[in-house]
Amino acid sequence: MAKATPKTVPTTIPVLPYSLIVGQESLKLALELAYIMPRLGGVLLSGHRGTGKSTAVRAFAQMVYNGELPVTLPINATEDRVIGGWDIKEMLQKNPKWKDGLLLEARNKLLYVDEINLLDDHIVNIILDVTATGKLVVARDGQSESCDVPFTLVGTMNPEEGGLRPQLLDRFGLMVNVTTGSDSINRLQILKNVLTFDDEWTKRERGEKSVFLDQADKADRQLVRQLQGAQKRFRQVNVDAVLPLCVALATEFEVEGNRGERVLAIAARAYAAKENQPEATAKHVAVVASLALQHRRPAMAQSNEAIWTDEDDDLVHQVIEGG
Repeated sequence: MAKATPKTVPTTIPVLPYSLIVGQESLKLALELAYIMPRLGGVLLSGHRGTGKSTAVRAFAQMVYNGELPVTLPINATEDRVIGGWDIKEMLQKNPKWKDGLLLEARNKLLYVDEINLLDDHIVNIILDVTATGKLVVARDGQSESCDVPFTLVGTMNPEEGGLRPQLLDRFGLMVNVTTGSDSINRLQILKNVLTFDDEWTKRERGEKSVFLDQADKADRQLVRQLQGAQKRFRQVNVDAVLPLCVALATEFEVEGNRGERVLAIAARAYAAKENQPEATAKHVAVVASLALQHRRPAMAQSNEAIWTDEDDDLVHQVIEGG
């Protein structure tokens, strides 16, 4: 099993800068929290076609990983392709050679699984196990090798094409129900940004200066510095004061098992680190509650879409005030 991390090769594919993505605040927050603390367990983005899921993921990966696009896992991926296995071509030539899998390729990067609900459950389980532990264990020739493979996992799905089993849903740290913005002002700004980006990218390819893209790149760099600082601060953030609140919310929303309150506490801690606060507060918990709890509610088993309403937000605040 290879130990070296491949060199970064910036992409030349036009990808909208992250700072030019309009709206989708929950989506962006989930990506940022998972980057600050990869052990959150990954992010699941559920939404219909055309809601910008893939665009946001590619833009985020490009921003935080020095211009690289995410490592993408295909729907028809086999176990060998995911964790590694013997190279078939080399074996046919009687020259056995080990070929590393996509999980190792994704080390210190973003692993993107589009339409993860169409992937074999066994493969999804493997990916989520490695995401949670940060370690890839491969058994071969009677021996077992372990390798550290920290990465940020992002899966997307279209609920029209079916969902994930509750057991797999629960393994994801955060979930976002991505919808098309209904605000005409935001929709107009999205359209303007996309069309302007196309023109400015063409200008830059011709070697001309683009103030528009230079400003977007500067905003992206500033955010990356903030997220990297949050990564370093994460362990120093005190979370003790909100632990009873995390348990109370998980109980109120009838979350099965104990993963819900754990993820809620970690997400609140990561958000506090992002805000450069020394301790997590009820405010941080309230902001991330929907991301951590909505896909763990009993109602999710009856529908492929996670639904979080204004009434749910009210209930969160009632629990906070009652505590």
